[in-house]
Amino acid sequence: MVAVTPATEQSETPAAGRSHSTTPRPRLIATDLDGTLLRNDKTVSDRTVAALAAAERAGIEVFFVTGRPARWMGVVSEHVHGHGLAICANGAAVVDLHDGGRLLDARPLPVDRALAIVEALRGAASGTSFAVERTEGIAYEPDYPPFHRDPSAIIAAAEKLLDEDGECGGTPVLKLLAHHPAMAPDAFLELGRTVAGAHGDFTRSSPTALLEVSGLGVSKASTLARCCARRGIAPEEVVAFGDMPNDLDMLAWAGTSYAMANAHPQVLASTTSHTASNEEDGVAAVIERILEEIQEGVQERIQEG
Repeated sequence: MVAVTPATEQSETPAAGRSHSTTPRPRLIATDLDGTLLRNDKTVSDRTVAALAAAERAGIEVFFVTGRPARWMGVVSEHVHGHGLAICANGAAVVDLHDGGRLLDARPLPVDRALAIVEALRGAASGTSFAVERTEGIAYEPDYPPFHRDPSAIIAAAEKLLDEDGECGGTPVLKLLAHHPAMAPDAFLELGRTVAGAHGDFTRSSPTALLEVSGLGVSKASTLARCCARRGIAPEEVVAFGDMPNDLDMLAWAGTSYAMANAHPQVLASTTSHTASNEEDGVAAVIERILEEIQEGVQERIQEG
């Protein structure tokens, strides 16, 4: 049975500003995918595959934490090792990649909140089009430009897509997507938060003006925090990687965080540690260094003993 966790009215995003000065041995690596772990052609390099496997062998769990839906996780599904879990849809879903992306936990955006956001954005930014990401797939308005057009997707006005008694109803809404054809991406994000931030958590990860809206308190950070708490893993034992605004909360929460060289300027400015770009295997480079430091520590203890 899928656990459906209601969104809260208060933000669950953990506080930022943790000290990195006494970081213990990492127990979990949390990495974004697009622009971070994946190269620009959406592949995982051989070097990165080897680094992920080596981390798991060393007892460090690897969690993919992404804005992608579960149906787009095939590119990395074979690289999740013992646990099989991934956090998708910016924290709205936890899935088991060992079981075909089966949904284990959902943190939905309430439909009444989604409808309020649609109304507010229509009034504030003429030309906005919407898509609705549910646990069973995506549906979108006629003018919405999907990344991968799904021939089986339902196409209708957002109000119909959010009608619980309609063709799309009955399954949880994971994300509301809003696209504007002309606005600058960061300006559209600021506008969305201003006019409708009381109804959902707004972020973005696309180079276009595409907003991703989750339930209040739902983010990569808050869901990762829940997964780590269940494993007895403290924030200080987590190393996180990201490149876009939807990674900011996760990077602030983790004990050690890295912005990719290709990251959004706000991510670079907010993260003290940087690594090489996704095209240059920046995640793998850090993992390799972590494993070398662990091995050096083992050798030192052996010599001291």
